[in-house]
Amino acid sequence: MKAPVFTAAVLVVISAPLLPAADPQLVSLVMPDAKVLAGVNVSQAKASPLGQYLLTQLTQMKDAHLQQLATLTGFDPTRDVQEVLMASNGAPGGKMGLVLARGTFDANRLQAMIQMAGGTTEVYNGATLLEDPMKQNAVAFLNPSLAVAGDILSVKGAIDRQASPTVLDPAVQGQISQWSNAEDAWVIANTPPASLHPPAMVGAPNPALQNALQNIQQCAGGVKFGAQVVVTSQAQTDTAQNAASIVSLLQFASNFVQMQAQQKNPELGSILKSLSVNSNGNLVNVSLSVPEDQIEQAVKAKSGAKSGTATPQSNRRPARRL
Repeated sequence: MKAPVFTAAVLVVISAPLLPAADPQLVSLVMPDAKVLAGVNVSQAKASPLGQYLLTQLTQMKDAHLQQLATLTGFDPTRDVQEVLMASNGAPGGKMGLVLARGTFDANRLQAMIQMAGGTTEVYNGATLLEDPMKQNAVAFLNPSLAVAGDILSVKGAIDRQASPTVLDPAVQGQISQWSNAEDAWVIANTPPASLHPPAMVGAPNPALQNALQNIQQCAGGVKFGAQVVVTSQAQTDTAQNAASIVSLLQFASNFVQMQAQQKNPELGSILKSLSVNSNGNLVNVSLSVPEDQIEQAVKAKSGAKSGTATPQSNRRPARRL
């Protein structure tokens, strides 16, 4: 992966809610049978050391695609997005789902760009849909600070729900509140993860782990940015015995990778030392804490490896004391 793309991809992961919890208005527009949802706290991420570093890297690289987007539309995703919420009903091979964004949008300029690219427009229930040339996906601006994108039927559904807001299953709503309040970036899947993907191919690696993961009923995870970037996840299995089996397999895999990494990738081995895996009844809890400086060095190493240069030792920032 090219260095600019790598950095941009990491930025996307940390780019989106202005409020500590998911915006209730955005939540009210998702499909009522939503089972997979994700969001990110943009203001928190941008204020973190990692967010500031990645924004600086993007500014220095002056990525051509981002510049072209900003020139044509007046929209800069690194500056103008405040919150993003993604939702899907989790049906395999189903619709694209929804991406709802809170930010600052120039709808007229964005519409002109889409039409220049061969897209078309359709007025539906008072909102203008900007549709791709194949008429499969669309973007609509419900007001100057709220955009919704996805497959056309899902976007139209979100438009309709402005007058009749969604009431989600209490269990899903509870998970949204729990994870969006505690984490800067979060995702929940209130459905077996195995149902979201086609069956594993015969001969795929780690069959024991794959078989164990088939027993997961639902899962969730999040990332908290700071001097320590903390990744937390939780999975609910059908039985306590299967939860304990998954813990054993994950611990074995972690130990094996650490042994292999001692000579080939000592940084990865160091990161995995902080991995914590345990079970509580039928719940599997996983957490990993990585110093922010170490992630910066990983980004620099990616950039240096691609350009054929290494990051000078003298340019490395000293580790922060916690």
